[in-house]
Amino acid sequence: MLTLRQIEVIRAIMVAGTVNGAAELLNVSAPGISRIMKHAESQLGIRLFARRHGRFIPTREARTVFGQLNEVFDKVEGLQFAIDQLKQGVSATFSFASVPSISQFILPRAVKRLRGRFPDLRMDINILKIEEAIDYLLLKRGEVVAMTSKIDHPGLQCQALAMGRLVSILPEGHPLAERETVSIDDLADHPLVGIDGNDPYGRIIASAFETHGHPFNLSIQARFAQTVLALVRHGLGVAIIDEFSVCGRAMPGVVRRPLAEQTSFRVYAVFSNDEPLSMFAEDLVGHLRTEMRAAVQNPPWGQPR
Repeated sequence: MLTLRQIEVIRAIMVAGTVNGAAELLNVSAPGISRIMKHAESQLGIRLFARRHGRFIPTREARTVFGQLNEVFDKVEGLQFAIDQLKQGVSATFSFASVPSISQFILPRAVKRLRGRFPDLRMDINILKIEEAIDYLLLKRGEVVAMTSKIDHPGLQCQALAMGRLVSILPEGHPLAERETVSIDDLADHPLVGIDGNDPYGRIIASAFETHGHPFNLSIQARFAQTVLALVRHGLGVAIIDEFSVCGRAMPGVVRRPLAEQTSFRVYAVFSNDEPLSMFAEDLVGHLRTEMRAAVQNPPWGQPR
């Protein structure tokens, strides 16, 4: 049985007509070409080429073999082309999702990095609430979801991406905006905007208040972090929010201040246990981790950690 390398060498000699020409086509040494050809002839038990006027001519016995060798080579080239296209993302669609708090700033940055490696990759991006992620993954609608909380499900796997903190957000001109840090005690004295404390994301915020002895009483309840941000911008209250939701450089109308209290939450990449991640998903997870680490270490409100 001939190897693919032997087939490649035999075809190169056919095309070039000389060993030196075949060596140039394959960018290898001429002695190496000669050794591979002789070994192939020994394996097959027939002479493949006759030398006439300095050129290699296929022998009568080998002509029928060469036709099939060309077919094999064409199929191998087609396979290699398909693999190269896949590596570049051509003819592939990568479907993934994120919860809203990650989708505003972190996810686009990670996608930009992904696009740099796979310029032709088609992407389908969904924004999901935490409770929607299970069906999205188990029904194979997408491959991975970036989450602000862990999902306990036997069919899913959670991989930690980063540890973040909570921050306060205030309207411009608010009395608390003059402080370098803001405490939960301070915020409790002002109308509070936020997400339902029974929601998995809202529970992260509510627990910060409850841990420090304050009820989580909302004057306005919203469904998404970006809605909370807009309400604060319009002067309708103050809020605590995850730092990834507000890590944009320019956020007019809103002042961000670190909390005096220590708070933390973990962010995860969640995917199905059924099959391994594609190279696109592995790259995205790595880029999310990189962008989150950068956001934590260099927050835009000037409090590097």
